[in-house]
Amino acid sequence: MLVDGASRCILPEGMRTSGEPSLNALAAVAGDRFDDWQRQINRILLAKDDEGFWCARNGVLSIPRQTGKTFDIEWLAIHRAARSPGIRIVWTAQHFSVLHDTFEDMCSRVLRPEMGYLVDPEHGISLAAGKEEIRFRNGSRIFFRARERGALRGFKKVGLLVVDEAQILSDAAKASMLPTQNRAYNPQTIYMGTPPGPHDMGEAFTRQRAKACAGRAHSTFYVEFSADRDADPLNEAQWAKANPSYPTHTTRDAILELYDGLTLDDFRREALGIWDEHGTTSVIDQAKWDEATVDRRRDGGVMSFALDMNPARTRLTIGACMRYDDDTAHIELAEYRDTGHDGTMWAVNLLAGVWDKAAAVVVDAQSPAVSLLPELQDAGITVTVTNASDMGKACGRFQDMLRDGALTHLPERRQEPLWTAARKATSRAIGKNGLFGWQRPDDDTDISPLVACTLALHGAMTSRRDPTREEGAWY
Repeated sequence: MLVDGASRCILPEGMRTSGEPSLNALAAVAGDRFDDWQRQINRILLAKDDEGFWCARNGVLSIPRQTGKTFDIEWLAIHRAARSPGIRIVWTAQHFSVLHDTFEDMCSRVLRPEMGYLVDPEHGISLAAGKEEIRFRNGSRIFFRARERGALRGFKKVGLLVVDEAQILSDAAKASMLPTQNRAYNPQTIYMGTPPGPHDMGEAFTRQRAKACAGRAHSTFYVEFSADRDADPLNEAQWAKANPSYPTHTTRDAILELYDGLTLDDFRREALGIWDEHGTTSVIDQAKWDEATVDRRRDGGVMSFALDMNPARTRLTIGACMRYDDDTAHIELAEYRDTGHDGTMWAVNLLAGVWDKAAAVVVDAQSPAVSLLPELQDAGITVTVTNASDMGKACGRFQDMLRDGALTHLPERRQEPLWTAARKATSRAIGKNGLFGWQRPDDDTDISPLVACTLALHGAMTSRRDPTREEGAWY
C-alpha cells in the first residue's frame, strides 16, 4: 500500500484494518470528497494492528503548499472527534494567524446543516482569543493553540496531536508538547509541513524524516512529495510531481504566484518540496577533520572544560580544550560515562579537582547538564552558562578553526564517541543571522561529545581567566 505519486513513502508495520471508509462517508455527508492520494494517506494514518492500536503512532507529511494537505487532516481530526467520544485533540501551529485560518475552516465544516448532529451550533464553538475550541456532543474537543504563545502547557491525555508548520518545530518545542500525550490511550501525532529553510528551527522535523528514511521508525508513516533536486523551477511536469493537486485543484496561476512571491530557494522548498542537502548530511568537513588528527596534544597551553548530556540523560560528557599562545587549540573528549552506572557526581568531583588550573568550565543553558549547576557552584567552580547565540558563535568558531588548520584532536581509536558525533552531526539554524548549532540526525546518535568539545573551545577562546601556565594532566 503506497501513496500514488509520492517521491518517498515509508509505511508502518502491522496494518490490518483502517477507518478510512468511515472518514470518507462522514465527509461525503457534508459534500466533500478526497483525491486518491489523500485517501491513501488517510488509509494509512487510520490503520490499526491486530490489537486495535494505531500502526502509525507518528504520521510525518512533507508536502508542498497549496496541495490540500490541511483540508485532508482537518477532516481526519473531525472524524476522530466524531467517532471517539471524549477524545482530546490539539491542533498546533507556530503562528496564530495560520492557526486561526485553520480554526475558521474547521468551524465552517462542522457547522454545515448536515453536521448538526455532531456539534451544538450555539455552545459548541469557543471564539475566545487564544482559547479557540470546537466541542462535540459526545464530549470530544478540538483545541487550537499557537506554539509561539507557549499555550500547550497544562494539556493532558491528548489522543491526537496535529503539528502544523512542522518545519519550524524546534526540539525544545517538541519536548514541551509530547508530555501532553503521556497518559492518553492509543495516542497519535501527525506532523505536517514543508522542508525547513536555513533559518527555521526545523531540527525535530528533519530528524523525524531522517529516522524514517533510515528504517529506524517502525511506528512512523512518512510521505514526501517533491520535485527532482535539479528541477527547473518553471517546469510544469515538476510542479505536478511535487503537487498532487496540480492542475486539478491547484492552478498554474497559484503556482506562479508562489514563484513571484518567494525567493528561488524558498520556492524550491515551499512549492517543490525539495529538501536542502545539509539537512541529512554531516556538516563537518570530514577531510579537514581527518587532517586535524594528531597523536598527542602539545604542552604549554591553558585548559578549559565543558559539560554536556544527551537528551535521554543516559550519557554525561566532559569536553576539554587546550588553548595556545598562537591562538590555535586542541580538543579532546575527557570523559564519557553512562549515568545509569556512574551517576553524575563524578563529573563535579573531577572538575573541582582541575578548576584551579582551568580558564573556564562551560555548560549550555539548554543542556540537561545544567541540572548540575548547584553542585558545581557548591564545589567552588564559576560556571559559564551559554545561550543560543553563544552556541551559534561557538559552532562557527569550531568550523572556522578546523578549516584554517588551527584546531587539532586525537585519533579515532582513542576518541570514538567524538569521531562518531563529528561524522554524523548535522546543523540547525539559530536565529536569522547565519548562526547555527549542531543537530542530531536521529534519536540514536549522541552528539554530546561534539557539543562538549565545542563549548570547551568556546570557553578557552573567550575566557579572560588565565590562572596558570604550569603544565599538568587534564584529568
